Amino acid sequence: MALAADAQVPGRALRTRNRRGEGGHLRADILAAATDLLDHGDERAVTLRAVARQAGIAAPSIYPHFPGRPAIMLAVVREAFAELSGRLRAAVDAAGDDAEQCLYAACHAYLDFAAAHPERYRAMFGELAKPATTGDGTTGDRTTRDRTAGPGPASLGAEALRVLSGALADCVTAGRSTSTDPCADAVALWIGLHGLAHQRTVSHAFPWPADLVRHFAASLSRLGPA
Repeated sequence: MALAADAQVPGRALRTRNRRGEGGHLRADILAAATDLLDHGDERAVTLRAVARQAGIAAPSIYPHFPGRPAIMLAVVREAFAELSGRLRAAVDAAGDDAEQCLYAACHAYLDFAAAHPERYRAMFGELAKPATTGDGTTGDRTTRDRTAGPGPASLGAEALRVLSGALADCVTAGRSTSTDPCADAVALWIGLHGLAHQRTVSHAFPWPADLVRHFAASLSRLGPA
């Protein structure tokens, strides 16, 4: 490949070579560089040359860790979903013992993440998050060679969904929700949150009601008076 001929990356000093056994640090640096490029541009900004330049490495140094750009982007998306899940859990934990307030806190944490990282959020629900159709009609990851360790695209949001469904199940237990299927209603709630997150990014001038989240979250979660 043309990139394999790149001995140096112009515009940035090459980073110090990792000592034996420290290759994981370079992988983390590559992911951090790709995430930064995504956050300050868009998916088109994340090229192998740009990532190498941002990380201060020669482009061939990427290949022992990632076979190509799709693998880097998939790893970035996986980390983004992990961060989203962590934020939802932290919001629930910080909300106290009121089950309904915990659910609302998770909803606001979701929307705050989407607003703070719009390009990362867009990539999370783009082509990389969709299962590919293989030649035999089955579904799987985009390509075998682009896989890295970790869950496949189809399960990327599973942990975040568990946090939402758990918060909703707690509302049922506390008598604050009439839901008979918290998992299904959590999916509906996620769809509502995703729709609002998207609309907020494309309709800046619209006068969104301050209590909109409470209104649609209460409806989708079947919340009612205690």
